[in-house]
Amino acid sequence: MGMRGALAAALCAAALALPAVAAAQTSAEAWHFDGTLYLYLPSVGGKTTFPENGNDNVTVDTSKILDNLQAAFMGSLAARRGAWGAFTDFVYVDFSNSKSSTSNFSVGGVPIPGDASASTDLGLRGTAWTLAGSYRAIADPVAPVDVFAGLRYLEIKQTLAWNLSGNIGAIPLPGRAGSREQRVTNWDGIIGVKGRFAFAPERKWFVPYYLDIGTGDSDLTWQAIGGIGYAFSWGEVIGAWRYLDYRMKSGRPIESVNFSGPAVAAVFHW
Repeated sequence: MGMRGALAAALCAAALALPAVAAAQTSAEAWHFDGTLYLYLPSVGGKTTFPENGNDNVTVDTSKILDNLQAAFMGSLAARRGAWGAFTDFVYVDFSNSKSSTSNFSVGGVPIPGDASASTDLGLRGTAWTLAGSYRAIADPVAPVDVFAGLRYLEIKQTLAWNLSGNIGAIPLPGRAGSREQRVTNWDGIIGVKGRFAFAPERKWFVPYYLDIGTGDSDLTWQAIGGIGYAFSWGEVIGAWRYLDYRMKSGRPIESVNFSGPAVAAVFHW
């Protein structure tokens, strides 16, 4: 199975065991729920190879070409009773961009010459869905800390159309224009920690944080969120930075992908 396979199996087993332990709890404490809606404005980076036949493989650096965010949605829901809880988080992004001249492009492993250019039309749609069970390891009301284990699903679709012009050099004729599509779906086990630190009078200001790491279909995935928030009687408003990174296993057409950017969130309690 290997070390990564064993880790992924252990993470999945932990995620499945947490709800069972919570169900066995005899506490009479009430359930508490949090619903969060975000405005998310990420940029995207990574590297993708679009294979066809022979030397007609096309590789692009998405961070150099893709910069037009069409749509984004991010929301989460959490439930807790006593020390035990669960949460789910959903992120959707849609990017597209047409760039008339770029050199961040290679065909068959051959970079395009400096005096050539590539007209490209690159698009990316991505969905990341997290589901995890949590345990409140530190119940301090000023600085509570939760540990969690669960699963994250990733679906990425990339489309590319290109046309090379100028001094093409050694690039073969079939690779000078074309279109490709790549799609990847991953399931990964994750573990992590999340919490907050309250400060200022009445503890209305606070610093939230979140960190997870995992593996499975991916070689490595990790995510970090940090920011600052203010509490109201109905809930909270948070400004944060969110970074989500995937490193794929060898041989996958999408070699890496990451999303990074600011988010503003409204959190509702009931």
